[in-house]
Amino acid sequence: MILVIDFGSQYNQLIARRVREAHVFCQIEPPSISMDAIRKLNPDGIILSGGPASIYDKNSPKIDRAVLDLKIPILGICYGMQFMVDALGGNVEHAGKREYGFAEFEVKKQEDIFQNVDKKTKCWMSHGDSIVKLPRGFSIAGSTTNTRIAAVTNKKKNLYGLQFHPEVEHTVQGQTMLRNFLFTVCGCKRNWSMKSFAKDAISQIRETVQDKKVILGLSGGVDSSVSAVLINEAIGKNLTCIFVDNGLLRKDEAAKLKKTLRQHLKIKIRFVAARNLFLNALSKVTEPEKKRKIIGKVFMDVFEKEAKKITGAEFLAQGTLYPDVIESVSAFGGPSAVIKSHHNVGGLPGKMKLKLVEPLKFLFKDEVRLLGAELGMPDDLIWRQPFPGPGLAIRIIGEITRKRLAILREADALLLEEIRASGYYKKLWQSFGVLLPIKSVGVMGDQRTYENILAIRAVTSRDAMTADWAKLPHKLLGKISNRMINEVKGINRVVYDISSKPPGTIEWE
Repeated sequence: MILVIDFGSQYNQLIARRVREAHVFCQIEPPSISMDAIRKLNPDGIILSGGPASIYDKNSPKIDRAVLDLKIPILGICYGMQFMVDALGGNVEHAGKREYGFAEFEVKKQEDIFQNVDKKTKCWMSHGDSIVKLPRGFSIAGSTTNTRIAAVTNKKKNLYGLQFHPEVEHTVQGQTMLRNFLFTVCGCKRNWSMKSFAKDAISQIRETVQDKKVILGLSGGVDSSVSAVLINEAIGKNLTCIFVDNGLLRKDEAAKLKKTLRQHLKIKIRFVAARNLFLNALSKVTEPEKKRKIIGKVFMDVFEKEAKKITGAEFLAQGTLYPDVIESVSAFGGPSAVIKSHHNVGGLPGKMKLKLVEPLKFLFKDEVRLLGAELGMPDDLIWRQPFPGPGLAIRIIGEITRKRLAILREADALLLEEIRASGYYKKLWQSFGVLLPIKSVGVMGDQRTYENILAIRAVTSRDAMTADWAKLPHKLLGKISNRMINEVKGINRVVYDISSKPPGTIEWE
């Protein structure tokens, strides 16, 4: 197994995901882990993650430096490499020129982690500090134009360091480097699979919940549906799912989901009509974080009210995924930046009466789909495009009204109809409409109109940590725009969002 030390990077779980993709088990722990605990885990290798801190900051995270003397192979990434160098007597300073984005990396020797890596390759940099002096025993293994010490090795101590991020897709041969570390350097075996994850997760749920009852917030999306099947495998009749119609769903979604979920999941489900509670609470609210917090609070109020009807309910299960967690709060207490609160992460009240069960919180969406397939779930549930917990509330920019919801529902239904008909539905990570808070002048039937603008967002992605706008055919976009303006009353202009993530997020709010 591989031990990943979380120094607060937003990519630390992405490191773990890359290790799992190579069929090697891994475990993430905070830098406060003791040496005794590390010895007990007996890892084949250790990866020190990146992080937002500078090593010379007063409260910068640090692991016991004795870990560097274990002679277990260690790979330091970005901040992790800087910690390694600083701990052993080298110097790290604020860089005269920061380095963010693509850089050309030149390998000194094509061996160890650089075996079968091109002499020159593209890597993804994200750092404001640089190493200016190496400790004794270290040598430079690679450089970029801006960063002379971009990779280091100390073969005697079995230590390796990369200033860039091999775990992100933008580092072209990053996965080759990581697999070289796993198999060439650490000698790992390929014996981890989604089947083994499912087995371990079911066992852990049983151990956590025991004979108590669990309530699960079921939205009908792949995340909550897979969570429901997984927990049902673990505890059976002690699981009760609750579907809340919050008034922020897509067109006819509540009725469709009621049929689909009862037909396929064979699980106890209660349906709660609560649209007025949500819409009244959201009246005149325009600030996106406030919307999310309100939805989270009302969501939990409804659940706690329902929980009182279920004797012995002590746990609330959610389909929280890793991108939700890492954008809201560091999963292991590291200093990751909060990007936006997710309703099932940042919106939870401080004194919640139910304890949380989140079996998927360290998985990415495509891994959840693999898990769903492993559990025998139908394709129409597994391949459903992501739909946010706050629903259409965060796709209406500005005030949420019943009239604006009705316009967006019609527009959204039309968009998805065309995306499916064109064969692009499974090729896209998400495709949806966003109703903007401005109107524009138009001409329809020789008359002046002053109506709403709809932005279309369609992206491709592998794990939602990064995403690119989809290059949909102009003919398809033209057809969508034409139908939208002609068939959806209240829209007279359609625009297409061509922003990537980063710098944007997939959702607008």
